[in-house]
Amino acid sequence: MSTEKSSLHTRNLHRNPYDFDQLISCVPELNHYVFVNAYQTRTINFSIPQAVKLLNKALLQHFYNIKGWDIPDSNLCPPIPGRADYVHYIADLLAEGNGKIPEGTSVKGLDIGVGANLVYPLISHQSYGWQMLGTDINEDSLKNARHILDQNPEVASGIELLHQPDSNHIFKNIIGSEDKFTFSMCNPPFHDSKESMIKGNMRKNRNLNKSKSQKSLLNFGGQQSELWCEGGELRFITNMINESVDYSSQILWFTCLVSKKDNLPKLTSLLKKLKAEFKIVDMAQGQKISRILVWTFVPKKDRKI
Repeated sequence: MSTEKSSLHTRNLHRNPYDFDQLISCVPELNHYVFVNAYQTRTINFSIPQAVKLLNKALLQHFYNIKGWDIPDSNLCPPIPGRADYVHYIADLLAEGNGKIPEGTSVKGLDIGVGANLVYPLISHQSYGWQMLGTDINEDSLKNARHILDQNPEVASGIELLHQPDSNHIFKNIIGSEDKFTFSMCNPPFHDSKESMIKGNMRKNRNLNKSKSQKSLLNFGGQQSELWCEGGELRFITNMINESVDYSSQILWFTCLVSKKDNLPKLTSLLKKLKAEFKIVDMAQGQKISRILVWTFVPKKDRKI
């Protein structure tokens, strides 16, 4: 039996090995994909999209009381433990100037690129009671996210969704002149082209299957807007930082995941130039290392929530 996943945040509900009996009781179909591996541990094959989707559905139902969660096969199917980590690290950030983690609807979060899965708002609201706004350029993704909310009316009052009509903008068209947010969060498109996305996915599948197969299987799904954009992660976050200046008094903390460590010097150099206060929060989930870039233009004395 594997031990506690100590690399996850201490408040992460997914630190312990999966209890598949509990999860199968939530989603019986998951049982078809559970097997005992060479280490005598029950697990699933994470290269099978349906297995990952059903695992997510069970995790969201068991730990967050989310019913009827589902996404189209063409959309990104995110790993729930890692998504939860991002939320808990934001909670730590908000606690710094507050003495304790602020809970309830006084905290308003903005999820940029919420996707069809709605995972960040669901975990944020169910963990801390935060009021969340999710935005996306893909109307089909938002339609699916609204369907998830329809299945969970007790959660729907704490989550709003808004379409971003212009892919060149992030905050513009979303934030009105009177709007205030405690934080923004984003998991930006990683790749700079469809070709690099396919190559990266082939590498991922070889690692998962320990085979040399050249077959391109998008095992976690993903629309174009979720996985790649022109200029990739660096350009997307650069645009976000530049645009954040115009909303410097309306969002207390801007945050964004950065997958490529090599992008950090250029991003932090830009933040210095714009006179933002920033820091980098490291996150580790298993072998994957990621980081959150955090910045603010609000003086320390004015940050209490």
